[in-house]
Amino acid sequence: MIHSMTAFAREQAHTPQGELIVELRSVNHRYFDCSFRIPDALRALEPRLREKLSATLARGKVECLMRLQAHAGESSSLAVDEARLDDLLGAARLVAERLGEAAPVSPMEILQFPGIYTSLEQSEEALQDTAVALFAHALENLQASRRREGDNLAALIDERLVAVEELVRIARTLLPELMQAQRDRITARITELGTEVDEGRLEQELVYMAQKTDVDEELDRLSSHAAEVRRALGKGGPCGRRLDFLMQELNREANTLSSKSQSVRTTLDAVELKVLIEQMREQIQNIE
Repeated sequence: MIHSMTAFAREQAHTPQGELIVELRSVNHRYFDCSFRIPDALRALEPRLREKLSATLARGKVECLMRLQAHAGESSSLAVDEARLDDLLGAARLVAERLGEAAPVSPMEILQFPGIYTSLEQSEEALQDTAVALFAHALENLQASRRREGDNLAALIDERLVAVEELVRIARTLLPELMQAQRDRITARITELGTEVDEGRLEQELVYMAQKTDVDEELDRLSSHAAEVRRALGKGGPCGRRLDFLMQELNREANTLSSKSQSVRTTLDAVELKVLIEQMREQIQNIE
């Protein structure tokens, strides 16, 4: 399958800490590149998420945004560990007796001691598990979107390939006629001038000119490159770079065809070829 590098996916889930939102944006890029903007509570997940992305996508610039929006009007519920609190207060009294004139300990200082209270909300570990599952779902949707867009791009490229192959076919049928027309023009001009010429030398010059303007090899290479483009599209997978290279080769042959042109018809065909190749190249910029 052909995949585009342009896509967007968004997933959302309700958690006790708030609404967790995952957004993935992908655009075309020469290589694979990803960036993350995620809450501190989920920062430890970044290497794991980055690995998932690189294992799924071959090319493209991907931005991952995670947001955790607190529920409006809701507050955290706290539970005090009374056994641990008793131990801490006992230790504090012992220290105060030894010091003699110790300042009293405030309730807020007590609450800041690790383990005195716990949140009744979902644990951070559970939140991370939810985030990973939500990210996986968003990545799956992103890839599906890239695949659908890739199918559309492949269809557009195939339409233009058909047009390229038709132009090549027409040029082949016209080639003998154009070569003969060129020969007739030269011989007619010599006749008009009334100049005596060496028939053998004239024949050599005509053959030489025919070789210079012969575009049979260019037409063969255009057909070959077009067939290779179609083969790459049929094979699927990450083929954007190969297709881009083939567009360069197609354009090279079209330029040569234009430079060798000896008629308005072949010049117009060469221009049309270059237009079609440029249209394909623009689409290929988005293919993975």
